[in-house]
Amino acid sequence: MNQDTAVRAQRRRAVVASMIGTSIEWYDFFLYGTAAALVFPQLFFPSSAPFAGVLAAFGTQFVGFVARPIGAAVFGHFGDRIGRKATLVATLLLMGVGTFLIGCLPGTATIGVTAAVLLTLLRIAQGIGVGGEWGGSVLMSMEWGQDRRRGLMASLPQLGVPIGLLLSTGVIRLTRDLSGDAFLAWAWRVPFLISIVLVGVGLYVRLRVVESPEFTEVRERRAVVRQPVWQVLREQPGTVLSSAFLRMSEQAPFYLFITFVLTYGTSQLKMSQDLLLGDTMIAAVVGLLCVPLFGWLSDRYGRRLVYGIGVVAVGLYAFPYFGLLDTRVPGLVLLGIVISLVLHAVQYGPQAALIAESFGTSVRYSGAGLGYHLASVIAGGPAPLIAAAILQGTGSSTWISWYIVACALASLIALLTLPSPTPIPA
Repeated sequence: MNQDTAVRAQRRRAVVASMIGTSIEWYDFFLYGTAAALVFPQLFFPSSAPFAGVLAAFGTQFVGFVARPIGAAVFGHFGDRIGRKATLVATLLLMGVGTFLIGCLPGTATIGVTAAVLLTLLRIAQGIGVGGEWGGSVLMSMEWGQDRRRGLMASLPQLGVPIGLLLSTGVIRLTRDLSGDAFLAWAWRVPFLISIVLVGVGLYVRLRVVESPEFTEVRERRAVVRQPVWQVLREQPGTVLSSAFLRMSEQAPFYLFITFVLTYGTSQLKMSQDLLLGDTMIAAVVGLLCVPLFGWLSDRYGRRLVYGIGVVAVGLYAFPYFGLLDTRVPGLVLLGIVISLVLHAVQYGPQAALIAESFGTSVRYSGAGLGYHLASVIAGGPAPLIAAAILQGTGSSTWISWYIVACALASLIALLTLPSPTPIPA
């Protein structure tokens, strides 16, 4: 095997390992979100009023988002110090074990308030795991790729989001269909327990990947940074913050589109859970095609242009989205959900390269991971809580739409102020 063939083989292996790993991680993370809407209010917060139980369940979900920047900092440090590969193995194990243990957790009826406490702790473990995962998986794929195709290469691990969403939603729906009335009693645990099998598959694939060539070069030149998190915060604080606010129009609406929609559709519109879960699965399949498409387009037309179009489109779609849902017409509801995830993909495709290219190789895991996951605290985490509170207070989606518009404006400002890629010298 000549050198070019060997490089192409490793490039394919790195992409496959990144996609499989992120798919498993996001399967675990989204599984909790779906269960928070459909299961956890009854099992872990049964004494609450119905909507208070929903808020409590989404509150424990938010804790996982708060933990994500912590995971980005911890694993970013090790990813920039010892390498992408070893760190990615650790994040996969942490996420998988945490998800498996949620499936083993007794409900409040068995162990009282301890159940909710343990659920929160395991959600924190999930958040730390996925917080360390994203940066490494994106970099492993991007740093093995060619410079002219970095947008596409970095977008491929992003496919873990629609794949994970499709898997988690599909498994939940299949389990509900097969178990019937037993779903709330015990069958909801099955999707969580099978996570341990997926982790075994992910570990097998990841252990066969060679370290990324760019990090290997940094290590060979003895240019590894001793404190990468501190260095990137000291030298590029504006880039980290801009990266976080850049995601307001992508992440906050996304968790409304895939998680809060289940609560809104069932409680406000009195629609079937199965219908909404099916629509979300169809939209996830469409996302599988759209994410790499817009990553590729960013290589041709520029990251900022493609991303900016996505930001504006999401802002303009805020009111039509709920208008389509409020019709209660199945075909229009499906159209509304599918369009929402297509517009999300316009941003999510080029986003990984847009953020990662703003940092030098020696601090890229830390800088990109922190910027990406700080958005979880200001965007993805509070979004379902804010939307649920607005809906409870007003009984209308109008102010939720204005909230989406505000997120789009924040992202547009961040995009305009994001410094041009001037990486810290490796």
